[in-house]
Amino acid sequence: MTSTTDLPGATYRLGDLDVTRVGYGAMQLAGPGVFGPPRDRAAAVAVLRAAVDMGITHIDTADFYGPHVTNEIIREALSPYPDDLHIVTKVGARRDEQGGWPHARTPAELRDQVHDNLRRLGLDVLDVVNLRVGGLDAPEPGPLAEQFEALAELQQQGLIRHLGLSTVNAEQLAEAQAIAPVVCMQNLYNLARRSDDPLVELTAQQGIAFVPYFPLGGFSPLQSDELRSVADRLDATPLGVALAWLLQRSPNILLIPGTSSVAHLQENVAAAGLQLPAEAVAELDAIGAAPATGP
Repeated sequence: MTSTTDLPGATYRLGDLDVTRVGYGAMQLAGPGVFGPPRDRAAAVAVLRAAVDMGITHIDTADFYGPHVTNEIIREALSPYPDDLHIVTKVGARRDEQGGWPHARTPAELRDQVHDNLRRLGLDVLDVVNLRVGGLDAPEPGPLAEQFEALAELQQQGLIRHLGLSTVNAEQLAEAQAIAPVVCMQNLYNLARRSDDPLVELTAQQGIAFVPYFPLGGFSPLQSDELRSVADRLDATPLGVALAWLLQRSPNILLIPGTSSVAHLQENVAAAGLQLPAEAVAELDAIGAAPATGP
């Protein structure tokens, strides 16, 4: 069994919570397209228990994964929860019958989603709730005060410990901070999608965790070839190199790679511990300067 201190990157202070920098993203525990039940529920339960056994103390989820499926599996697998396990969830979206992800961000909808998360996870208080503002791959400019104030009220009521944001820009982060402290933010960010470099620096200065998703999203064929070339020379996988680069990019970056396989979970954790030599980092840094395509 891997202990918490053996995990790559050790821990990060998220508000008053200590979480492992290598976490686990539960999105893939639902069925295909993050919709409906998984093909193998027992395997989904097993991968969650394996994550905790490996020392991971940071699990990322949302009640709209499935919808509802992922949170129900988390409760089945892990409740009663270990004292050092912290679950981060998101609100601000729902699933439609076609499997889409429409916004659900009125104050009433957000309050309902918080209570849905509490009920399905079997918790009295949520450790961290992220307000999702943008789409799947990019922020959508506009005010968020009304929505964030609704969550801040639930925090004051004792239903939420800490607040975060998902798919936002710097202006929206500042707007939220004027209402309540922000402990983390989740945006699409990786080797190829580097537009949030200034936000990585800003959040690091402010002691806010930056949690990138889609570690291989948006790579052009050329960028993928370059990443694969570096990985081959290091006898590693492209995903492993991409995760290791993120951990070395900034000490406030937390990882939430997802998988429905225990074997892949073990590979992800081991790969994230790869120490990239300086020449590899320089070569990887240059990938972000090449044109990228798509989300």
